[in-house]
Amino acid sequence: MYTLHIDDLNGTDRDIQTPNWRSRRMVLGKEKVGFSLHETTLHPGTDNEFWYANHVEAVYCVGGKGKLTNLETGEEHQVTDGFLYLLDGHEKHRLQVEEELRMVCVFNPPVTGREVHDENGVYPLVVEED
Repeated sequence: MYTLHIDDLNGTDRDIQTPNWRSRRMVLGKEKVGFSLHETTLHPGTDNEFWYANHVEAVYCVGGKGKLTNLETGEEHQVTDGFLYLLDGHEKHRLQVEEELRMVCVFNPPVTGREVHDENGVYPLVVEED
């Protein structure tokens, strides 16, 4: 059994912070369970573009308010507590944050924690060694 409290990740290599967002990686590829799980907080007033070309991501909002735009179709959705979106087609997307957004994110394949968004917002596919 694997256990932790989210606050135990503060200030560790699993606590990734940028000017626009903070992601605390609770489960990573090294746990060998086939997915990774993160709590990501997006800061108010930010405009964030992402494209997970190598991962499927499910995102569940547990607090805040914003707007999600599918950059491939132009379709827009209000994001509030209880809203989920699944990027099963590797869609390029934008999140515009009105009130701090708290999101629970699941990635498959799992991220390792060593990925960095490139200039297109893409995480490279990094695989955990056995």
